Amino acid sequence: MGADRQRKRNFQAAEFRSWLLAWYALNARALPWRNSRDPYRVWVSEIMLQQTRVAAVIEHYHEFLRRFPSVEKLAAAREASVLAAWSGLGYYRRARLMHAAAKLVARKLAGKFPPTAPSLEELPGIGRYTAAAVASIAFGEPVAVVDGNVERVIERLSGDRLSDEELWQSAEQLLDRKHPGEFNQAMMELGATVCTPRAPQCLACPVVRLCRTRGERPAGRKGPRQKKREIHYALDVTDGAVFLVQRPKNASLMAGMWELPEISHPADDRKPAFTVRHSITVTDYTVHVWRPVPHNELEGSWIRFDRLKRMALTGLARKILRRSQEVYRESRIKGGASRSRLSPSNL
Repeated sequence: MGADRQRKRNFQAAEFRSWLLAWYALNARALPWRNSRDPYRVWVSEIMLQQTRVAAVIEHYHEFLRRFPSVEKLAAAREASVLAAWSGLGYYRRARLMHAAAKLVARKLAGKFPPTAPSLEELPGIGRYTAAAVASIAFGEPVAVVDGNVERVIERLSGDRLSDEELWQSAEQLLDRKHPGEFNQAMMELGATVCTPRAPQCLACPVVRLCRTRGERPAGRKGPRQKKREIHYALDVTDGAVFLVQRPKNASLMAGMWELPEISHPADDRKPAFTVRHSITVTDYTVHVWRPVPHNELEGSWIRFDRLKRMALTGLARKILRRSQEVYRESRIKGGASRSRLSPSNL
C-alpha cells in the first residue's frame, strides 16, 4: 500500500512539473534579469528583489548595471557610489553586503562566482534562498528554492501549514532536476501572478487539479499592525544647491546617507510647502516639508543639484526632491545654467 502511494506521489509530481513548465513557457513575464544566466546579473537581481516589488526593481536594475556592469566594477566602486545607485530600494544593508561580496569575488575568487549553493552561502549577504536561486538559475545546480511565493504554492497544494524544513523538503521533491533554474522561476512566477496571497486565480492555475486548497486559505498569524507617524523636514535651496545633512556613520539605519534636515513642527500657523507619504517596514509616515526654515544650528552641507545623482541619498530625500516644484522653480531662478536645475534626471 505504501509503495502504491509513493508511485501516485511520483506520478503527480511529474504531472506538476510538466504542467507548470508548459504554463511558464507561455506566460512568464518579460523581466530583464531573465535574459541572461550570467551569475553576476542573476545575483544582482536576486539581492534587489529581496523584500522589494518587481516593478520597483526594474528601473534600478538597468541603472545599477549601467554603472557597475561587472563584479570587478562593483568591487572597485566607492561605497557612497553603490549606495547612490541603490537609493530608493531601501534596506541599505543589502547594498553594503553586496559591495562586500563583490570585493571578495573580485579579489579572492578571480571574479568568478562559486557554482554551488553551499559555496555561495559563504559570501556576505547570501542566505539559503539567494544561494539556491543563483546556483540553479546561473549554474543549473539541481537545488530548490523557497521564498514567500513558493511557500504559498506548496502550502496550498498540500492543504497544510508546513514548517520551514518541510517546505524545503517539499520543494526538493517537486523540483525538475533537469531544468532547475527554469522550474524555480516558474514556481515563483506562479505564486506571484496566479497563486496570489489574496483572491488567487485558481481558474487560470495550470496545476489546480493537483491542489487541495483551490482557493484562499484562512489567514494565519496576522502581521504587525502598521504604525502611523508624522515627521517634518526643512527644504532650503539657494544658488543652485540644497542643504542636506548626513546620517551618523554608526546609525542603525541608512548609516552615512544624506537627507534633508528633520525638524520639529514649526511653532506658527503656516502650512507646509507640501506633504508626501512614505512607508518603511511597519511604519507609514506622513511627511510635511517646510520652507524656508532656519537651520543654523544644524551641521550639514550645501550640495549642488548636479551632484545629487551621485550622492547616497535616502529614498525619502529623493522622493521629496522629486516632488518639489518649489525647488525646481527656485533652481531656475537662482541656479542659472540648466545643469544646476533640479529635475528627475538629476536624481
